[in-house]
Amino acid sequence: MSQKKKPPPATRQPSGFQFSIADRIDFLNPEHWDHVTRHHSVFLDRRYLANAQQEFCEQIIRNFAIVYEHGNPIAAVATQTFDVDGTQLISAKPSDSRTPTDHLKRKSLSMIKRRIMLCGNVHTWGPHGVAFAQGISESDAWRGVADCLYRIRRANRLHGQVDYVIVKDLFESDGYDPSPLEPFRYRSLETEPNMVLHLHPEWRSMDDYLASLTKRYRAAAKKVLKPFQAGDLKISPVTNLGDEKDRLFELYQAVASKADVCLFGLSESTLPKLSTALGEDFATIGIRRGDSLIGFVTMIRDGDTAIGFYLGMDYEENAQLPIYHALLLSVIDKAIQWSCKTISFGRTALEAKSRLGCKPETTTVWIRHRVPLLNMMVQQILKNVHHQEPPQRNPFKELA
Repeated sequence: MSQKKKPPPATRQPSGFQFSIADRIDFLNPEHWDHVTRHHSVFLDRRYLANAQQEFCEQIIRNFAIVYEHGNPIAAVATQTFDVDGTQLISAKPSDSRTPTDHLKRKSLSMIKRRIMLCGNVHTWGPHGVAFAQGISESDAWRGVADCLYRIRRANRLHGQVDYVIVKDLFESDGYDPSPLEPFRYRSLETEPNMVLHLHPEWRSMDDYLASLTKRYRAAAKKVLKPFQAGDLKISPVTNLGDEKDRLFELYQAVASKADVCLFGLSESTLPKLSTALGEDFATIGIRRGDSLIGFVTMIRDGDTAIGFYLGMDYEENAQLPIYHALLLSVIDKAIQWSCKTISFGRTALEAKSRLGCKPETTTVWIRHRVPLLNMMVQQILKNVHHQEPPQRNPFKELA
């Protein structure tokens, strides 16, 4: 009796979808791209992508694609491909502060180099690498995305062999079900959570937010803001980033240099160009001593969500003043003015953000190695990866 022949694995079968793949966003059909992405993140908006594709063009290969089913656009994909060496995975401390162990560690890590294709954005957090048209089967669309990522990876082989394909970051609240990626040998990994503050509809001003806090947390917030309400210290919008780009970049670098991992920092022109591209959906709030800028935070309005984006500060001033915490509170103030429903604060400073009322949102990435055997190893490694959990805080009266 003859045995039934096993069907080939998903990675060896054509998906039946069609694809338009380009090196620049302006090479694709703009109406089709907008049709798919109009209800998704501003980071998939052509305004943002056209500006961002100029950044790090010698180090990052960008590709953009539209997935079609029977001629209809059903998904949009944005990828970044780049090399990562081990030295990018540890904090860049000044050389005179490194111990012999640090030097040995950096020397060892410098020998490690991997090529990554990211379905997403190395400069942001969130599902900024894929979007689906409304009314389509998400399960089918994920199969099309997997095929699309394979085609992009193969097309870029002349630039170097990709070791890992990563789909990032999928938030629990977005309701994505990427399980159709599993037959394509992708495996999920839960990362540090995104800290999210849900804004109550009755908050019409910063005073409303402060009034909703318990006595202890309200007093702490007012203490943070007090130094900036009189004298030569003030919090105010930065209206022309081009005029102050040197100082903004200096303050940004002070913070970026202390980051545990910084694959690609911003360039001096990034924030001014982004401000111009996004217009009223971009804001910069600064803290000044007299005419001198000593701290700033940027924000992006992404639909009903305000994103606390990049910030910078003078650490000598911050040692005497609560600059960082004041910037976090200024993000809340601006988000209320924008009538946003939530604020996405990202993965850092979990303790400080939990005190504002932020709650953790589960975030996952999906990873695939090109070698099947190594995929099995990756799966085992991911089972042992743990991340920091934020503390549980209830600063609001109704939650106390």
